[in-house]
Amino acid sequence: MCGVISAQEEKEKEEEKKITARDTLPPAEKYGFRVGVDIGRLIRTVLSEDNDDTNDEYTGFEILGDYRIYKNYYLAAEIGNESLLRNEENISVEGAGSYARIGADYNAYNNWYGMQNSIYVGLRYGFSTFNQTLNSYKIFNNSDYFPVPVRNERIEVDSLTASWVEFILGIKVETFKNLYLGANISLRRLLSEKTPDRFDNLFVPGFGRTNDYSSYNVGYTYSISYLIPFVKKKR
Repeated sequence: MCGVISAQEEKEKEEEKKITARDTLPPAEKYGFRVGVDIGRLIRTVLSEDNDDTNDEYTGFEILGDYRIYKNYYLAAEIGNESLLRNEENISVEGAGSYARIGADYNAYNNWYGMQNSIYVGLRYGFSTFNQTLNSYKIFNNSDYFPVPVRNERIEVDSLTASWVEFILGIKVETFKNLYLGANISLRRLLSEKTPDRFDNLFVPGFGRTNDYSSYNVGYTYSISYLIPFVKKKR
């Protein structure tokens, strides 16, 4: 009887060892390519089309993606197309074109077991090719007797370029299996731009509005993306 009990105890101990060993294995994390779209640009496009009172007419679309290369490090890129018609009091001008941003992200968030959310910082280099079209403008004068003339002179300039760098702070949360919602804010600094001969760029696709007072701009993104896992690796 004692021999039977001892054999049973030994079997139970072996089972406990197996369970303990299995439970203490380091969790595996998914590595792969995550691709999505900027839903903020899509929403802004729809709202611009439906609002007849706005002075700005905007259309835009962006595809974004990242690839996890090592633990908390990701390669990242965005490509897109934008156009903005600015109807202001003294000028009507439109900028339109394509852009790309490439760089890397670092995830500073320590996930719980089974989670792959991220609070990240990133750096990008951006480049845009675009055109500017001047539809009309007013010529100022200091006379109280003559009205300010409006010139409807259409000037279109192609093959313009611009480049910039940007620092990004963002978050991505897995809402369903491999489906992520994200948001980020970026601080951008213009490095170079090619301008028309007779007027300045007022909008650079991918960078945003420009002005004479500063080379900086702030942007934002609201994204939805899907992770295509290739492999699983231990932490």
